[in-house]
Amino acid sequence: MKLSNAKELQVFWNRILPFRSGAGMRAVLTVSLLLSGAPIWADGTLQGRRVTLNVLTYDSPDQVILDSQGRTVTVSDGVEFGMGPEYRTPGFDVVPVQVQIGQSRIEFSYGTERGTFWDAKFNGYVLRFKTDCALFTGWHVDAAGTTMAVTDSDIHAEVGALFINVAGRDYGPDATLAVDLDVADCPMS
Repeated sequence: MKLSNAKELQVFWNRILPFRSGAGMRAVLTVSLLLSGAPIWADGTLQGRRVTLNVLTYDSPDQVILDSQGRTVTVSDGVEFGMGPEYRTPGFDVVPVQVQIGQSRIEFSYGTERGTFWDAKFNGYVLRFKTDCALFTGWHVDAAGTTMAVTDSDIHAEVGALFINVAGRDYGPDATLAVDLDVADCPMS
């Protein structure tokens, strides 16, 4: 059984302990459940989840060209990531980008530099959300919020990770990418 919000929890306890004198017992049991460490369900949202963003470039997954330092945040209102050059890999670096994550949407925007992402089998973003379940059941590049030539087929998911390939695409101050996501009801870890 999955209880996703306080109202469902109240209905659940009212069915188990329907007698009026059990109100205090229901409160004690509710608090005990919440403090027990049992997973709290996210109800299909990215808000409140822990996520790590990496930039990854490779022609073969076992021969990585660039794997940026991961940065981890908890998704909330506003910009989650502001990444820039790391100067770790000669000839390759992170293109400055801002990433904002909403309940079921991720938006990318770029700084003042113009250029083209290195053309590789994969050159893009990996967002790893802390969960053990298949968090994403679908995705769609929002054409109205996207100026880059990225399509749905440039995106794939593995368990709680989302891979967005921007290899060979142009970036600059007018470049944007918006991805709408179908987010599963996975427990927050």
